[in-house]
Amino acid sequence: MGNLCGKQDAEPTSPGRVLGSAPPRASQPKRAPVPASVGGPPRTLGSQGASSSGDARQRAAEAAEARAKAASSKGGKLQSQLEAQKRQSRNDILKQASAQQQRARDADDAARARAWD
Repeated sequence: MGNLCGKQDAEPTSPGRVLGSAPPRASQPKRAPVPASVGGPPRTLGSQGASSSGDARQRAAEAAEARAKAASSKGGKLQSQLEAQKRQSRNDILKQASAQQQRARDADDAARARAWD
């Protein structure tokens, strides 16, 4: 029996498998080979041999200083604008915002006047 668009086959070519006819399993499962032991004393993760923790702290401090120095020396246009903005007082910021709003209102009034005529 087939569907509307399929072709009809009388019987499948292979009858399949009867329950219980699977090949017998091996009595013992296969095991992976045991790896050869690695020589040498055990080490902790991230250790560099015989270096002490004082050396690591010193290197970390030097790296932090280098990062801080590199970050402070960098600066482009945006960095200078940010520093200038940080130097402004609250009154300066409010005056600047007020002036921007006044310019926007003046531009809107001019646009309304042009549209009226």
